[in-house]
Amino acid sequence: MLETLNLENVLFLDIETVPEVYKFTDLSENKKELWDLKSAYFQKDELTAEDVYDRAGIYAEFGKIVCISVGFVAQKNGEHILRLKSFYGDDEKQLLSEFNNLLNSYYSSPKYLLCGHNAKEFDFPYMARRILINGLKLPELLNIAGKKPWEISHLDTMELWKFGDYKNYTSLNLLASVFNIPTPKDDISGKDVASVYYEEKNLDRIATYCQKDVVTVVQLILRFRGEPLIEDHNIIET
Repeated sequence: MLETLNLENVLFLDIETVPEVYKFTDLSENKKELWDLKSAYFQKDELTAEDVYDRAGIYAEFGKIVCISVGFVAQKNGEHILRLKSFYGDDEKQLLSEFNNLLNSYYSSPKYLLCGHNAKEFDFPYMARRILINGLKLPELLNIAGKKPWEISHLDTMELWKFGDYKNYTSLNLLASVFNIPTPKDDISGKDVASVYYEEKNLDRIATYCQKDVVTVVQLILRFRGEPLIEDHNIIET
């Protein structure tokens, strides 16, 4: 499949999320109770709901998206060109609306696919849930209700690496190392995003980090296909 895949029909992406409020104490009393119930299964060793609140950002009911970065691959003079674009800001509804406009305007045909790392388990469902929570309509590529597995246009580099091994989880950073791809974690990692957002208020830094993950996903697909990596001078921010 990968050998015949037209990379120009793939939208590569990654998202960054944070808890809806920075501190557990900032939650409403109702949300505190709901988080206590949600987090009960990993409150171990006498940990409380507040102790594990740093995980809230990975749940769409308790978090929000602060950045979506996307990558478009094209051919120029026999070489792959990668163009990057990020939608980010404090207004989640606005950035999701802009992302939806991209999908609806240019990626509404069945020939297009979305691709990310662990995206079937995290990015795609998280985006779909937050789109609905914000009162927006799901774009076709994320509207999978009632579709058969082969009708869903989603590609996941972690799933490709599993080769049917359902118990296996492999991080993007580890695969980057294995395939000699420059690490995307040379500045911050996922656990730092909330503090960078709430304390540093540095969305540009988060967007840069998010784009690096997109670049790594693209490079990983190329490695899976046995093709050379895209050179730095052919990676363009738009």
